[in-house]
Amino acid sequence: MNDSPLLLAREGAIATISFNRPDAMNALDESMARAFAGACRELADDDSVRVVVLRGNGKAFMAGGDLRALRAHPADAVNALIPPLHEAVRLLAAMPKPVLASVHGAAAGAGMSVMLAADLAIGAAGTRFNFAYSDIGTSCDGGMSWSLPRLVGLRKAMEIAMLSDTFDADEAMRLGLLNSVAARDGLEQATMALAQRLASREAASLAHLKQLLRTSSGQTLDSQLDAEYMAFLDCARRPGFIAAIDDFFAQRSARR
Repeated sequence: MNDSPLLLAREGAIATISFNRPDAMNALDESMARAFAGACRELADDDSVRVVVLRGNGKAFMAGGDLRALRAHPADAVNALIPPLHEAVRLLAAMPKPVLASVHGAAAGAGMSVMLAADLAIGAAGTRFNFAYSDIGTSCDGGMSWSLPRLVGLRKAMEIAMLSDTFDADEAMRLGLLNSVAARDGLEQATMALAQRLASREAASLAHLKQLLRTSSGQTLDSQLDAEYMAFLDCARRPGFIAAIDDFFAQRSARR
């Protein structure tokens, strides 16, 4: 396997970012963090890519940050890791295309943060999740303090963060951290099926929906209604809108 800490592959309209430190369970080190930010920069404005998949090679999605580096040079390691990680998270949130996390084995610490930074997440049965940060005497990074309470509520987020108990994929789905759980040997197939469904939909529609939903909590109702109006109008002016309506009618006729 390529010894680069991160691999970027394209298959049609789907781009896949693979964390590639399998011997370290894809623990995030400086080289991986920088490569992650670089891959996100490359994909952010690439109109040929309509869906981005995040996954990990080996036995885990990502088992947190590189603790050896953090222990050896705490402040230097933090300053090397967090800026590129946060650049990647910002880019994932802002890019006008769906980001899908495909999670297996373990997602802990930074791995859980990266998973929650995606727009959708699918997990393999048996995957283990852990906040992890408070276990090593620190707060979190990667946007976890922003995403976690929005997904599970403040009280549950406090519990997950402060106690750092491990939970499984079924519980992650119940909490709203995963959209679906796949069989261990069926994760890749389920991920690609979902990615292909997303890639087949109108790109402008998904881009507007992502923007509207991600920013809605900071908007008033009036401002959100205005934003919905302008987004809908932009979609309606595109050729794909008429084609999608025609396809909708054709499919409805075929089901009769």
